[in-house]
Amino acid sequence: MNFIKLPFLLKLALAVISIIGIGYLIKLGQSILAPFFLAFLMAMLFLPLANFMERKLSFPRSVSTIISVMMMLIILTGMIFFFGSQLSSFSKDLPHLSKQFNLVFHNLQNWVSQTFNVKINEQLDYLDQGLSKLLSSSGIILGFTFSVFSTSLGFLAFFILFFVFILNYRRILNNFIVNVFNEKHKASVQEVVSEVRIMTKRYIIGLCLQVIIVSVLSTTVLTILGVKYAILLGVLTGLLNVIPYIGIAISLLVSCFIAFATGTVSTCVYVAIGYVIVHAIDGNIVLPFVVGSKVKINALFSFIGILLGEHLWGISGMFLCIPAIAIIKIIFERVDGLKPWGKLLGEEEKPHKKKKSYKISKNITLKEMD
Repeated sequence: MNFIKLPFLLKLALAVISIIGIGYLIKLGQSILAPFFLAFLMAMLFLPLANFMERKLSFPRSVSTIISVMMMLIILTGMIFFFGSQLSSFSKDLPHLSKQFNLVFHNLQNWVSQTFNVKINEQLDYLDQGLSKLLSSSGIILGFTFSVFSTSLGFLAFFILFFVFILNYRRILNNFIVNVFNEKHKASVQEVVSEVRIMTKRYIIGLCLQVIIVSVLSTTVLTILGVKYAILLGVLTGLLNVIPYIGIAISLLVSCFIAFATGTVSTCVYVAIGYVIVHAIDGNIVLPFVVGSKVKINALFSFIGILLGEHLWGISGMFLCIPAIAIIKIIFERVDGLKPWGKLLGEEEKPHKKKKSYKISKNITLKEMD
């Protein structure tokens, strides 16, 4: 069969149109695809437990799935209870934090007034105009609150259902992916699917370990510095650290504000220094050792992925974009025609030091080998 060679510009146009079409479908199916992808990641995390119960304990697949779901719900309930208890005690300091915020805001107003010659009354008028436009309708706040609450409940319900289905029907899904390709490619496709599944499972487990390690390090730093709500801020830092660079910056600002509002300026400075040290340890020790350098994504495409994820799926997209890019990178690196794209998403490989070895031939010639 003769294949027609397409010009480069035509290939590029087709690729761009395909990317735009896929992006539109991803945006359109946000309510289904977002919980499905999160359920897939969690299923990869619980897959070793389910396999252990089925192979070692001889449990039926339905029983292992139910036990996995129960364990996941227990973990989610524990996290909700933890944040609820921490936030209830945090709410007691809200008046003091509000007073401190007003003081900082007043000082900022004076600085703007002296620097840019904008009077405080004019600044307040600008703020009032912005708030009046934002809150022009009295039902906006209630509508937004209801939509967030209902969306969260729907997301959670779809997530649990997809988690059950993926774990219960994982063999059917695997067979479909293998059998959908040509017969002569089945062996290679099965190998790629197995490698992607193993690497994805390791990546998700490593990502969870990274969250735990960063949470412990941040909590330890904040506790040593005597910052209030050290555990809450430390766990929040670990979770936000899933979003590269932006997450640690947001948690740094929140922790510095809490330290400044409940402590001193020097404590705020020490918190900033401590977070920089934690980020350095995470980037140079924890991430390569726990997550692995094979699925490490460079800063450029991490930032682009965060922007695209937020545009397509909102906050959930910011958290899910990095695992998605990592999985795409794993697939690209195992497909011959897409290996350059996989390397493009990854970090730059450090050049190895060249070792000189010499081979003496009959003509006494020296040949340098890498």
